[in-house]
Amino acid sequence: MKKLPLFPLLFALTTAGKVFAQDTLPKFSLINAGNNRIIIGWVNKLENVKQISIQRSFDSLTGYKSILTVADPTSPQNGFLDAKAPNDRMFYRIYIMLEKGMYLFSAAKKPVKDTLKIARTLPVADGNNKQPVILDSAERARPVVIRLDGFPGTDSVAVPNPVVIKNKTNAFVPSLYVYTCRDGYVCIRLPDKEKSKKYSIKFFEDEIQLFELKEIKEREFKIDKANFYHAGWFRFELYEDGKLLEKHKFYLEKDF
Repeated sequence: MKKLPLFPLLFALTTAGKVFAQDTLPKFSLINAGNNRIIIGWVNKLENVKQISIQRSFDSLTGYKSILTVADPTSPQNGFLDAKAPNDRMFYRIYIMLEKGMYLFSAAKKPVKDTLKIARTLPVADGNNKQPVILDSAERARPVVIRLDGFPGTDSVAVPNPVVIKNKTNAFVPSLYVYTCRDGYVCIRLPDKEKSKKYSIKFFEDEIQLFELKEIKEREFKIDKANFYHAGWFRFELYEDGKLLEKHKFYLEKDF
């Protein structure tokens, strides 16, 4: 997996005489506006972005679920108000999908207190107004804000219907359990549950089963991509105590 360059740029938004600074992807700003309302904002200078999703978890390492996939991932500035956070101590990260199956995650972070009280001046779009608002440094900050009423959380097994944009296809969202690492290996991260479970994974190329891992003991490990013989897409089936937990796929790139 290719290492992606970072673009250090700071974009300032002026509102009510105060300054709200947004970070450049994969960094992002995260503000606790009170009453379990969390404001996520970012500036996008990455090229060839196909999808941007906001993910939330109770801890910094596991259990992340996508709460929103933005309508236009190419927008240079964007933001979102999570008005239905379970508490103000949740962890957030951003999933960024690029071309040719490449993707990356931002670092996880917790919201900081809104000492400037910016959130009180932000308009909240209702269910009938989902048009994106482009931010401008010379105007009052108006990030894209959508209520989460009736919008369920998502994971790699059950994904809600995304916002439909004409002439655009839905981008690939990798599994949380079996996915391609940045070093090109296949990463396995099984659910960490209090009660011990038995896991097994079957790997396929098209409809042909390549191999199977049975009674897996480790919760986190890697598989050398040499086991798959070539680059391309591969499918897998993850079983928990003999029951199918997830069917998904991953992409392996060429070494050169």
